[in-house]
Amino acid sequence: MHLANFTDVKVGNLIQLLQKQATRYPQRDAFIFLKDGETEAGKLTYPALEKRARAIAAQLQRLDMTGKSALMLYPPGLEFIEAFWGCLYAGVVAVPAFQPKRNQKLARLEAMATDAQATLALTTTSVLSNIQQYWGEDPLVKNLQWVATNDIADDLESRWVEPDVSTETLGFLQYTSGSTGSPKGVMVSHG
Repeated sequence: MHLANFTDVKVGNLIQLLQKQATRYPQRDAFIFLKDGETEAGKLTYPALEKRARAIAAQLQRLDMTGKSALMLYPPGLEFIEAFWGCLYAGVVAVPAFQPKRNQKLARLEAMATDAQATLALTTTSVLSNIQQYWGEDPLVKNLQWVATNDIADDLESRWVEPDVSTETLGFLQYTSGSTGSPKGVMVSHG
């Protein structure tokens, strides 16, 4: 079984896909972030993304997160992409979520964290600072381990160990908005 077939590239999981694209297209952009839909605010080549994914994954592996779930709370941008691929590279189930707004309660996030059995949350230093300022005493915030991925050094990439991942391995949980009830998760595999 093959995950994807890009002309002659055959892979069995998303890790292999990015590795092959990084080798095949060392100068090509994998992602370009347009902050207002038109203005380029940053970009990642395939090799740069693969390097960041390995570094973030190595940190997650050091925290013994392989096979576990992590909430992802990011503003729009490339840091989300890096962390998402870092989760895939670590064998961590990514759980993308919207960062809470000041006037919001954390009930939706708590429902997602409980359902996904998340013990860790990934974000940026600025988002983490806001969360600690406004919800620092909330049990959800206190009970999760927090990692600001923009603080993870690139040189950690050499410590990455490729996990045993197949097309059937769970890659991420995509939750509904929960606007009419509790958020419901959809399981998405590497295949």
